[in-house]
Amino acid sequence: MKQTIALTVNGKAATVQSDPQRPLLDVLREDLKLTGTKYGCGEGACRACTVLVEGKAVTSCNLPVASVAGKKVVTVEGLASGEPEKGVFGYRNLHAVQQAFLDERVFQCGFCTPGMILAAVALLDETPKPTDEQIALALEGHICRCGGYPRILKGVRRAAKAGR
Repeated sequence: MKQTIALTVNGKAATVQSDPQRPLLDVLREDLKLTGTKYGCGEGACRACTVLVEGKAVTSCNLPVASVAGKKVVTVEGLASGEPEKGVFGYRNLHAVQQAFLDERVFQCGFCTPGMILAAVALLDETPKPTDEQIALALEGHICRCGGYPRILKGVRRAAKAGR
């Protein structure tokens, strides 16, 4: 049975008609057309589907949409600011973590990147100057199929140094 579920996504009010047990990932991708969040394993193990809910990094593939009713959700699309334009991510002002990942050439296939970026944002919001151990712990479980972990670590360090 479908319900009306209201939430805030990337700073904008959103209302969806959905089965309350439907995964948030499906609602984001199919109903709200926010395809930056990726489907990986469907079990929350690879963390490709990571989003921020009330500032905390969570996996969206196994999170019922009803559990985020009335809450603030941020996807990778919600990090950059400014007017859309042609170019990387389609925005003028990339979030510091997005810019650091770009500068450090973290992207390879890019499949894990949105989840990694959001996990890094959550970490830096809570711990602005993390140690390498804290970065590794925050990214634990995020699977990069290309093995780009050294560049990912450099990207998070760069964002922290920039004063994220």
